[in-house]
Amino acid sequence: MIKNLRLLHRMYVVFVIVFLFLIFYPFYYITSRKTEWYGALNKLRKANSLLCSFLTGIFFRINLDEPLEKGETYIYCANHTSNLDVMILCILAKGRFHFMGKEELLRHPMFKIFFSTVDIPVKRESRMSAFRAFKRAGDNLERGMSLVIFPEGGIGEEHYPPALMPFKNGAFRLAIEKGVRIVPVTMNVWKKMFDDGAKYGSRPGICDIYVHKAVSTKDLKLGEEDLLKDQVFEIINSKLAV
Repeated sequence: MIKNLRLLHRMYVVFVIVFLFLIFYPFYYITSRKTEWYGALNKLRKANSLLCSFLTGIFFRINLDEPLEKGETYIYCANHTSNLDVMILCILAKGRFHFMGKEELLRHPMFKIFFSTVDIPVKRESRMSAFRAFKRAGDNLERGMSLVIFPEGGIGEEHYPPALMPFKNGAFRLAIEKGVRIVPVTMNVWKKMFDDGAKYGSRPGICDIYVHKAVSTKDLKLGEEDLLKDQVFEIINSKLAV
């Protein structure tokens, strides 16, 4: 009975997400045409995400170790256990920002418009694709555009309850190279909806999101990305709910 209710709620969540996307799509299309309009595009993504949260009854309690500085450029690094994670980062990220994600999202009917414009697709198994993706991300950071990335590289579908998977190096090397602070984010969302919800369904409630104190990279040099990676891993892992 409970599982059926959760699967029913998941169907409702999918309906809300698709319905709101169709409502917002004309505005996404317009604001994705020029790079100078990406700030407005992100505001639309934030509004869309807040509406999804309200209508589905899945709310996010954001706990800040320190306020995020207005106008500051960050690399947001978060754990990844749910399709809701993107929505959460759209809500909490400040100013101009963009995501980096798997190349398959270019073929997704809802994400294509973003990953062919503001966001950066990367082919995981291709070094050349990764090089180009991080080069573009670095250029955007220099222009004051924050980066949002899931350093695990995806959702570990085989682990339930989920465990934090090893991080990839790219974001940490980039942070050191560009002298940008990393904001570790711990998201305890999987109990409300794990992955896309197809297997376990979803349910309304409050998810705790921990935005940790930004980690400075100014005293680090290239070659020390493993130290930074391990530090951020431990920070995120410290607040994961089991």
